[in-house]
Amino acid sequence: MQPLSDHSDPLITAFPAHLAGDAEAVLAVMPGSRFQPHGSSSVVVEGRQVSIPERLYNDEPPTDAVAKLSPRQQQLLHCLYSRHCDGVVRQRHLENVVGSTDPWVVPFVVQLAGEYVLEILVVIRDELRDLATPGTRGHLAYGQFIMDNPDFFARTQRRAVSYWNCYHRGTYASFQGYPGCTLLDLLRFTASGRSGRPWPRLAPAHARLDGYC
Repeated sequence: MQPLSDHSDPLITAFPAHLAGDAEAVLAVMPGSRFQPHGSSSVVVEGRQVSIPERLYNDEPPTDAVAKLSPRQQQLLHCLYSRHCDGVVRQRHLENVVGSTDPWVVPFVVQLAGEYVLEILVVIRDELRDLATPGTRGHLAYGQFIMDNPDFFARTQRRAVSYWNCYHRGTYASFQGYPGCTLLDLLRFTASGRSGRPWPRLAPAHARLDGYC
């Protein structure tokens, strides 16, 4: 297990400062890793900057250790392991938090919308269908996050199209039929609703791709 860390630990700064104590409790049950978390994305949550890790390499903690955490601490643990280097682990932990509208959970879900594991995209798309209904908590939470982080979402859109082009175009000849496209449509709809204007659809700057929605 890891010793308690100070508030500069990259896995603590992934959450708003008022959750630092809960994040420290999570780190205390996480097995150590030979590798530091790889990369990060800076986003605004509740008006403050946080830094979401791109990948972490820690093994999962024992089930009995997780069970001793509070519900909020378990939520933070699932968020962190949604950044795990193993896609199966990412999906398993995502499924525990994707239905939450807590503002510190939202960036972890949006970040996964720009990745390449098809099963993860399907989970998010299916769980977030209520984003299509204005006024729901999910619609408001995701719309606010995208409004606060337009560059992050622009990068997410471009990554989603790039991964479709690299890995999934054989199955989905048109991006229009790709689950990631439906998911991006939902996310853009929330941002349009919150901002009162159409949210831009972005393809990779380096190429024109047929079928981009």
